[in-house]
Amino acid sequence: MSAASPTGCGTALATPFTSSGAIDEAALRRFVDWQIDEGIDFLVPCGSTGEAATMSLDEHRRVVEIVVEQSHGRVPVVAGAGSNDTQKAIALSRELKEAGATHLLHVAPMYSKPPQRGMALHFRTIAEAVDLPIILYNVPSRTGCNIEAATTIELAAHPGIVGTKEASGLLPQITDILVGRPDGFAVLSGDDEMTLAICALGGDGLISVVSNAAPRLMSELVRAVRGGDASRARELHGRALPLMRAASIESNPLPIKAALSMLGRFENVLRSPLVSLETRHEAAVRSALQRAGAL
Repeated sequence: MSAASPTGCGTALATPFTSSGAIDEAALRRFVDWQIDEGIDFLVPCGSTGEAATMSLDEHRRVVEIVVEQSHGRVPVVAGAGSNDTQKAIALSRELKEAGATHLLHVAPMYSKPPQRGMALHFRTIAEAVDLPIILYNVPSRTGCNIEAATTIELAAHPGIVGTKEASGLLPQITDILVGRPDGFAVLSGDDEMTLAICALGGDGLISVVSNAAPRLMSELVRAVRGGDASRARELHGRALPLMRAASIESNPLPIKAALSMLGRFENVLRSPLVSLETRHEAAVRSALQRAGAL
């Protein structure tokens, strides 16, 4: 099985919850429509921004179903399906395929910290068990382990593994992947602030946190840099930079959920152990939204 990876700007969707903590289906449907109307190229539900770690299997599947239903084929849906248990990752992947996902996002096995050969085995086993294209997700700050460039390039030879979301912050490593990857293997920035650099080096796009609140701005940034308009890309990067910085003022998704509440998109409700953004940081988030033209 081989299929293309989505390219351009995708949003790592935050999940709206009601004041009682339930999934807010109506708000999620409105949010999907707004994201697509604003120019987002693909949607990524149930990642770390979406608080998937606090969802039951039924909730996880339901969020993906809602995003698939509401997007109605207008954009690809890359569903987060990661686990540090290979068999659980396979079972979840099969559930999300049935829910209608077009692609799967598989994070490095958090907490277990396998050696590189163990990570390679993990991803290959999933790819051979599930008939959906897989995008790797490397985020050492959350998982405690790094998918090294050589491992990513090795996995890129598998027809079912079509891209990587790189959030390591290691530009030399990302450059090695860009140079050594086979044709058709997509490299997507997983860090908003590194998008300009990664795409200028030949990367294929971004899976964004900031685009939750500023989808048009981030989509235009990715299009400008990929289209070779360096001046426009630098301008847009500068406009987005305060929001990029504000999005990490506390752990993601605390700041972006506060931002979405300020925009009236949905309630600022998170699931424990996550908590609402500290009040002292709210002014910085509001100012960043204004600088970005989102508020």
